[in-house]
Amino acid sequence: MSDLFWLTDEQIERLRPFFPKSHGRPRVDDRRVLSGIVFVNRNGLRWRDAPSEYGPYKTLYNR
Repeated sequence: MSDLFWLTDEQIERLRPFFPKSHGRPRVDDRRVLSGIVFVNRNGLRWRDAPSEYGPYKTLYNR
């Protein structure tokens, strides 16, 4: 699927102050997860229908 949405470096840097701190467990890639959330919302998909390139749909839903 070549029409995936990815946040740019500039967009991620603007959002970085709002990311929660890691408490013990390493955080998953914020760019991948947030890009997946935007993709699902823009396309009106169910969380289960998110492309696997964004990671597990449950992670997208929980974030």
